[in-house]
Amino acid sequence: MRNSMMTFAAIAVVLPASSTAQPAGRAADTRAVVTVLAQYKAAIERLDPNGTERLFTQDSQIFETGGAEGTYTNYLAHHLGPELKAFRSFVFSDYKIDVRFVGAVALATETYRYRIVPNTGEAADRLGVATSVLRKVGGDWRIVSMHNSARRPPSQ
Repeated sequence: MRNSMMTFAAIAVVLPASSTAQPAGRAADTRAVVTVLAQYKAAIERLDPNGTERLFTQDSQIFETGGAEGTYTNYLAHHLGPELKAFRSFVFSDYKIDVRFVGAVALATETYRYRIVPNTGEAADRLGVATSVLRKVGGDWRIVSMHNSARRPPSQ
């Protein structure tokens, strides 16, 4: 147990230092990762996920608000696709993204607000956060894992 705690402490000290010192050549990778996530966000706002499969690896894993959704293909077929059909609009605001690299993997953290207007019922305003792990596949960055969660803003 003591060795596990020491290992955890060593990792906690090393990771933040390594994440802030990115090689200069990572600027293009950072832009590419931001572009992948922006394309995904834009598809959600269009309520049209067609073509988003190319943004994810085949073995991707999606986690949303406490649920393991399986691969992106499964998530799209059984959750996201039907959900988007039930919305009149989905708009992001106050969007911020941070990208860092650990070896060959990109770690992205997004924070945002969003407003969903369903086809029936009342609009929902939420604060959201997403963490994504991306890796290069055939020269293109792809999402390997994505975890999204949301909550009501404090005033609700």
